[in-house]
Amino acid sequence: MSVHMTLRGGGHSAHTKDMTEGNPYSLMVGFALPILLSQLFQQLYNTADAFIVGKCLGTNALAAVTSSGTLIFLMVSFFMGTAMGAGVVISRYFGAGNETQVSRAIHTVLAFGIASGAILTVVGVAFTPVFLEWMQTDPEVMPEAVEYFRYYFLGSLALVMYNICRSIMNALGDSRRPLYYLIFSSLLNIALDLLFLAVFKCGVWAAAVATVISQAASVALCMAHLLQKGNIFTVNLRKIRFHKDLLLEIIRYGLPSGVQNSVIAFANVIVQSQINSFGKMAMAAYGTHAKIEGFAFLPITSFNMACTTFISQNLGAGQYDRAKKGARFSILAAVILAEAIGVCCYIFAPYLIGIFDQTPKVIEFGVRQARTAALFYGLLAFSHAVAAVCRGAGKAFVPMCIMLSVWCVLRITYIIVVMRLTGDIGYIYWAYPITWGISSVIYLIYYLFCDWVHGFDTKK
Repeated sequence: MSVHMTLRGGGHSAHTKDMTEGNPYSLMVGFALPILLSQLFQQLYNTADAFIVGKCLGTNALAAVTSSGTLIFLMVSFFMGTAMGAGVVISRYFGAGNETQVSRAIHTVLAFGIASGAILTVVGVAFTPVFLEWMQTDPEVMPEAVEYFRYYFLGSLALVMYNICRSIMNALGDSRRPLYYLIFSSLLNIALDLLFLAVFKCGVWAAAVATVISQAASVALCMAHLLQKGNIFTVNLRKIRFHKDLLLEIIRYGLPSGVQNSVIAFANVIVQSQINSFGKMAMAAYGTHAKIEGFAFLPITSFNMACTTFISQNLGAGQYDRAKKGARFSILAAVILAEAIGVCCYIFAPYLIGIFDQTPKVIEFGVRQARTAALFYGLLAFSHAVAAVCRGAGKAFVPMCIMLSVWCVLRITYIIVVMRLTGDIGYIYWAYPITWGISSVIYLIYYLFCDWVHGFDTKK
């Protein structure tokens, strides 16, 4: 009881937010909006690269940069998914008022981030050509793609550590400071892109360097905040190490999310490799559409992150009915917003694709994909929203199984079959809405009929 009172009283920082008290809807909206803006500026990292590279260096360079999304996601998804487990653990102990465990979890996940960043750097730099060849990258694009990837992966530590720090702050209910830091780094990224590409006339590698420098700047700002004295989240550099019990708990809740992200990324790499076989115009269009879809995905991501934190804190405090209210609201909000954006993407697809590349063939491919998938964004939102509920409740194994079976095995099987039957790229585009719909049905059944609210109660 005394520890609980410590967190609710003087030890509770102004930059953390207890989501176990107050109006759940206003709390979630207030928490989600900064995340939404953060995700917007996060998209600006790669979008600025794509836009400026396309304008300054041409279609080959654009294809090299835009085709990077699936490979980069594959490489970092496991580590980022596992970091989600840390957020769940931190949120749970914060909601329960256990300050000691909050601190130990934070120092453990920072150690995990440093180790992950080092591993990702070595693997990414060493195996870039192998990955790109496996993805059937167009030979014309290959030299610039290798160049871009290798410089990008040299900054893996900054990429991982920013996401770790953001996860820590979000878990404590602070979604504003990550927004401020990301706005700064996004603007820095754009300025460096323009400086390196438009002024100094550097190659495509410079776009990756600009991103790495910007991410490193955001990490520096995050760590400066976490190192502040007198807060429950205060980091002591000497205490950054693996605490076995917390590491096992983080892995328990985070490993399924990491595997889930990896299998989705793996399926997307298979899709990308099939797209690449249609040539550089299809590559550029697919990558460009991915940028646009990334923006459409923002409300889903923001409400999902708010939902996971809200549910973890409230289930940690034993407030089950309040957690259910938050889950219903976040699912509904994500679906409505995603579907509204999907309609806009469908209508304005030619103009959105044209922002990045005016090549008629690129626009043709991009519009076809957008108008296949956009009206089904609501299904995508629903699947991810229920997955976020499961993660927040300590049930991360459930979305892992659903994503593995539907978004990986079924999606890949579908693509292999239809590509043997027909050479029409349009059937590849349909792989997404079909699997979104199937997973949504399964998630709906689980959400309505299974006891997800007692996930932490039955952990042992």
